[in-house]
Amino acid sequence: MNILLWHVHGSWTTAFVQGPHTYLVPVLPDRGPDGRGRAQTFSWPDTVREVTPEQLRDEPVDVVVLQRPEEFALAERWLGGRRPGRDVPVVYLEHNAPDGYVPDTRHPCADRDGLTLVHVTHFNRLFWDSGRARTEVIEHGIVDPGHLYTGRLPRAAVVVNEPVRRGRHTGTDLLPALAEAAPLDVFGMRTEGLAAHLGVPEERCRARDLPQRDLHAAMAERRLYLHPVRWTSLGLSLLEAMHLGMPVVALATTEAVEAVPAGAGTLSTRPEVLAAAARRYLEEPDAAAEDGARARQAALERYGLKRFLNDWERVLTEVRS
Repeated sequence: MNILLWHVHGSWTTAFVQGPHTYLVPVLPDRGPDGRGRAQTFSWPDTVREVTPEQLRDEPVDVVVLQRPEEFALAERWLGGRRPGRDVPVVYLEHNAPDGYVPDTRHPCADRDGLTLVHVTHFNRLFWDSGRARTEVIEHGIVDPGHLYTGRLPRAAVVVNEPVRRGRHTGTDLLPALAEAAPLDVFGMRTEGLAAHLGVPEERCRARDLPQRDLHAAMAERRLYLHPVRWTSLGLSLLEAMHLGMPVVALATTEAVEAVPAGAGTLSTRPEVLAAAARRYLEEPDAAAEDGARARQAALERYGLKRFLNDWERVLTEVRS
């Protein structure tokens, strides 16, 4: 199939484009949100083609995968009047947990006919009010980076984009106390100045952004993965850490309670429990490695790439038929 989708979520798209199709990714001169084109920091196959709006007018498209409400109008305009859901089969992919009057938040596609609404976690489907729209859950899949864990650095890895702007959603306010338990290395986009914002010495909370391959190598050197997120969809970085063989210390919120089984780390809604677990892993590297190995096995079984691609193949075939 020729599948049209915008480059919205780099990590998720990296797994999706490993399938057997041609993936048409819009590109604009400024490479802004509506036309980022191919990823610069992720490895995508040659089957991902950049296309301009002008090229899309005459491009055969079998399925459109939309990820933002504004893409309905963008797709119709750039496809020369072909309307998603009427002239071209459409899937709407919802990456996020609802944000508003939870649990009464209405999804933009609620009650909409002519599409399949795909959630990435069962938690998200449970909490979004999707009305009568047809819904599916396709859980994340990860391109396995390998069991790279060494844990040689007695620090905790945290991966979060824009922690200052997102604040309590990502548990940024919890980081100062957690940094007292274990020095933190915070990776992600727009993390600059985080230590100063939190009032934490730089050596307790270092921040940097890395390409995915370098990020995985850096994460695997840290003793544990810390996930202080209060309210968001299931972070792919958490699943990547588990694939790397890292033990997990995470808030027991949203889908994390499903993703991290017993013996793979510590889940709690009490930050002091997370702090104690982080200190234990710093003091007991063998225990960290053992729990990390169990985390990797659990992630391979539930969030493997083959299952993910098979689930998507089923849905794409159904909507096209």
